[in-house]
Amino acid sequence: MENFTNETIDITQLPKFEAVTFTKLHPSYWMINLIQIGIAFALVNLGYAVIVLNSAEVASHQVPIGLGIFAFFLLVVFFSRIAFKKKGFAFRQHDVLFRHGIIATNTLVIPYNRIQHVALHEGVFSRIYSLAKIEIFTAGGSASDIEIPGIEKQQAENIKQLLMGKIQKEL
Repeated sequence: MENFTNETIDITQLPKFEAVTFTKLHPSYWMINLIQIGIAFALVNLGYAVIVLNSAEVASHQVPIGLGIFAFFLLVVFFSRIAFKKKGFAFRQHDVLFRHGIIATNTLVIPYNRIQHVALHEGVFSRIYSLAKIEIFTAGGSASDIEIPGIEKQQAENIKQLLMGKIQKEL
């Protein structure tokens, strides 16, 4: 223990993840978001229509409730657009970064040596637009730590190969 040192680190010299240029999600992914929102609200409206047809009391308040549902739909679309614009990803020499959020922006940084598994998924609508989602898993969890949606399928396959190569080098 004679040679033990514990020097202070100059935090101004640390690399800044904020300086990284993030890659935006593919523009077609916004259409997928709109389709999913549209389906969800179509189901809500269908349920509302069934309730209105079976309840005279609710039918008398049909217009205000309908306007409320429409206003909520617009809010969901507005906040989904903000979330879509804030999402981005980057790959650096030693780690992967994913930025997301609506009001607060969160940036997840996962070093390559922590990655255990990488999965590539295509949903029904993603397949139509030739997009995929990369899921990155680290040790100790059953759910993915980062899900990067809205990537062109070929680019997603290249990213998966890059990450798998990094995992192999760390082993």
